[in-house]
Amino acid sequence: MKKILGILGLLVVVCGITALLSDRFLTSYNLENLLRRSALFGILSIGVSFVIIAGGIDLSIGSVVCLVGCALPWLLTVHHWPLPLALLFVTALAAGIGLMHGLLITKLRLQPFIVTLCGLLLYRGVARGFTQDQTVGFGTGFSELRSLATGKMPLLPGFELPAPVFFLIGLAVLAGFFLNRTIYGRYLRALGRSPQAAHYSGIQTDRMTILAYVLSSTLAGLGGLLFVLDVNSAQPVDFGNFYELYAIAAAVLGGCSLRGGEGGVLGIIIGATLMQVLRNMITLVTTHNNVEFAIIGAVILIGVIADEMARRFAAQRRSAQALAATR
Repeated sequence: MKKILGILGLLVVVCGITALLSDRFLTSYNLENLLRRSALFGILSIGVSFVIIAGGIDLSIGSVVCLVGCALPWLLTVHHWPLPLALLFVTALAAGIGLMHGLLITKLRLQPFIVTLCGLLLYRGVARGFTQDQTVGFGTGFSELRSLATGKMPLLPGFELPAPVFFLIGLAVLAGFFLNRTIYGRYLRALGRSPQAAHYSGIQTDRMTILAYVLSSTLAGLGGLLFVLDVNSAQPVDFGNFYELYAIAAAVLGGCSLRGGEGGVLGIIIGATLMQVLRNMITLVTTHNNVEFAIIGAVILIGVIADEMARRFAAQRRSAQALAATR
């Protein structure tokens, strides 16, 4: 709870500073776009959090976003697949990628970093191959499908809530229930804290690892679907570039430990929102948009340092309590 309150306080401070420095920050147009982007990246962040909590890492998220985001309009407009079949295919494709990652990690004992790094290169390369590096999009069609990402619900006079926010809320409720109210959520945390202890406790660690990667890739696929519906087109060269960094940074900011075993959905959503507010601040307040990735790197580094310091403090405190108990 302390971590959540801390990141929430930081979000409020950053919002306040940005509002003071730019009169465009609190406009309805900007806030609606900010909520839409936060929701889209929040979906990716919830997905990668399952892997991080399990003690792994997934660097392929951005390329999965690219692959799904390019495949859907390509199937619909170039090959004229029926819409249900195309949606089923790209969903199965995303889930299959996660399954493959999980099997390679658990059965061949490959390092998650290597497996997902190769995936980062492979899936974007596949997308560039079947599209021949050409932009693919929906054109003027599929307006009802696009409303899943572009639709809005009136909330206040002059302000509408973007449709992706509802996807995020639904996924957050399901993810929170899974992590906090099911035995599998406890298994996932136990796996992240100590894989060996989890195995000796009778937990099917391989199955839980595979499940974590399937959930991560499936939600990355859902994110890719919503991203391409939002912008109406995708260029495989840069669509989804570095999205994995935003997702990982949001998860770390939101309380997920890169050592595994820790993390909560509410903190992750706040972390994803903070990342988008920082991006928005850079755009509105400065002309140096090229420092965006420097800020992401600094955020991840600060999060890792804070996690290490908290771990050491907790260890010292436990040692002091144990020493006091023996006296």
